Amino acid sequence: MFTHRPHGIEHPYATSPDQRIPVQPLAGQRVQLGVVVSPDVTRVVCEWGAVELPLSPATANAADAAALAGGEGHLAEAQASALGGDGGWSVVTPPLTEPVKYRFHAYSGDVATSALDAAESTDWFEVAPAAWAAAGGELRGGDGRVRDVEWLVSATGVHRARFVLPLAEGEHLVGFGERYDALDQRGKQLDAVVFEQYKSQGVHGRTYLPMPFAHVVGGTGWGFHVRTSRRTWYSSEGNQLVIEVALGDDPMVDLGIYEGSANDVLKQFLDEVGRAEELPEWVFRLWASGNEWNTQELVMARMDAHRDLSIPVGAIVIEAWSDEEGITIWRDALYEVTADGSAHAAGDFEYRADGAWPDPKAMIDELHARGIKVILWQIPLQKTEFSTGQVAADAEAMVRDGHAVLEADGTAYHNRGWWFPQALMPDLSTQRTRDWWTAKRRYLVDDLDVDGFKTDGGEHAWGHDLQYADGKRGDEGNNLFPVHYARAFGDLLRSAGKAPVTFSRAGFTGSQAHGIFWAGDEDSTWEAFRASVTAGLTAASCGIVYWGWDLAGFSGPVPDAELYLRAAAASVFMPIMQYHSEFNHHQLPLRDRTPWHVAETTGDERVIPLFRRYAELRERLVPYLAEQTALTITTDQPLMRPLFFDHLTDEEIWNHPHQYLLGNDLLINPVLEPAATTWTTYLPAGDWIDVWTGEAVPQGLVTRDVPLELVPVYCKAARWPDLAAVFS
Repeated sequence: MFTHRPHGIEHPYATSPDQRIPVQPLAGQRVQLGVVVSPDVTRVVCEWGAVELPLSPATANAADAAALAGGEGHLAEAQASALGGDGGWSVVTPPLTEPVKYRFHAYSGDVATSALDAAESTDWFEVAPAAWAAAGGELRGGDGRVRDVEWLVSATGVHRARFVLPLAEGEHLVGFGERYDALDQRGKQLDAVVFEQYKSQGVHGRTYLPMPFAHVVGGTGWGFHVRTSRRTWYSSEGNQLVIEVALGDDPMVDLGIYEGSANDVLKQFLDEVGRAEELPEWVFRLWASGNEWNTQELVMARMDAHRDLSIPVGAIVIEAWSDEEGITIWRDALYEVTADGSAHAAGDFEYRADGAWPDPKAMIDELHARGIKVILWQIPLQKTEFSTGQVAADAEAMVRDGHAVLEADGTAYHNRGWWFPQALMPDLSTQRTRDWWTAKRRYLVDDLDVDGFKTDGGEHAWGHDLQYADGKRGDEGNNLFPVHYARAFGDLLRSAGKAPVTFSRAGFTGSQAHGIFWAGDEDSTWEAFRASVTAGLTAASCGIVYWGWDLAGFSGPVPDAELYLRAAAASVFMPIMQYHSEFNHHQLPLRDRTPWHVAETTGDERVIPLFRRYAELRERLVPYLAEQTALTITTDQPLMRPLFFDHLTDEEIWNHPHQYLLGNDLLINPVLEPAATTWTTYLPAGDWIDVWTGEAVPQGLVTRDVPLELVPVYCKAARWPDLAAVFS
């Protein structure tokens, strides 16, 4: 093994040991060059132009190693050593002032006696310094707001654009897709690249669902959209927002500027990129899920418990249903392998009476009879560690028949990330492969009557030079992959006469038109609770209508009763209400987030009756949610709406960033701190009713008691006669 890759593994936030750092150096900058070699290598030299530079064994960067591993947890730990990379050597070059060709030579043997074996050499590489220049490309749009346009130019091309959008005193920046750290992004540095940050997204400033779009709130209001699917960067200090844009072969930036209120800005943006379609009312009922519900017996036991405890549930998400190889076939099913990788029909399977899923169709029929819809988990990857069986035949067919995303050299891309490492990725950029990929799941919809799919993942494309069948390279196509993914499964459901209910965490510009989203992986902490509320509000500001989170978190130990109940109470008043729990190797104690398990684990007798009360309230709220969602889709006023949409000039609202309107008529203020006995809400201009007392309350700061059975909710007085019964 002897490798040097100038771009490395192309993790967006970490470098790998075989990388050039920076990939595109500036004039006068020194460059760190890295290689990875086999253990028998004792000397490495870089031929840097006319100079010979000896390399030294490199010390792994702890932050990079953690990032490459994907965080902590059972999945991340399994990949830490594999992706961190051993055998790294590196050297720092002299300042780069002109284009340089370089290559590496590796030797084995005894360095002390100079008894070295013949060298193994890499190919030649070339690097050229770049500098920011006033000329180099074209910026279209901007409507007179843009200034200080520059282009990063080297001997090999134009790499980036950089320009400034002035910000006035008191203007706020909201948007950039789903963001966890703050509603107002002014004063922060961030970027827009689809990335799987496993937990603590708010701490790291990373997101599954970025967009190069934002509102500038204040004054008359305006917004902008960098019309690109390539990576963009944002930095706002003082009175300006600096934007950098990665470029392709055509050095052009297309910038949309939208004038008007926040609602006007969002409407113009959605006119370009698409908007949500109305989904059936059942999506607003409680969703239940647990990663370890991996048998028919367990699934029915959980739903029986809901029934026996009179806790209404509207949908179940079954994650661990498949063989975990191809994610197309129920575990323990008996069938003949289709050697050519073609799709099976429902009649091709037999189900063992003693298997994990003895009769999936009967199970789904029974759930439907109880009024419970069924969502099955998916991942957009094809495992490759199997040499036989259906998964091996499918992998072979994907490559043979041209359905795989490709590397620059035309070979199939293998996932470089920490989850499902080395898996193939279907090229869902074209209808041909979308049809091929979903055909293997069609029997689930047509014959078993499944109602939707949890379209998990979607962040696995790393590489600027990957090749997509629609003609895009990775730098342009990677961010679009999760959009194609959700679209593929939505189209599958539509083709069977069903609503396109997909449940995704990853997305980009254009995802607005494709199903439901949740906030991704998080621990059961108050900090994650607050971050998730912020994520919902920022996503809504960018046109995501159907959104939820794993209430009280899905990872780590079971949350305490207070956190669980506060989170459940808040989730009643979010677009999607669902609980979920992470895989824990079936170890005891279980980590289910079912209300009865939380009650048993915490010993708190309040959990079940209060959760039942919340779930019943949610049932009564469904007609309002459906009504307001229809209005959202026709007016582009967000369903989970930050207060600035309705109170643009009220500066006090920015001191209460976790408050929001649910539709036009309800103002919600989740209790986000432990041990709270009172909670203060800011009521902007208008006439308000406290829904728990039915009494009018004045606008301004209002403090009320907050026992665990309620979350502060205030209704517009004009609508109270219609909604009073919901809260009785």
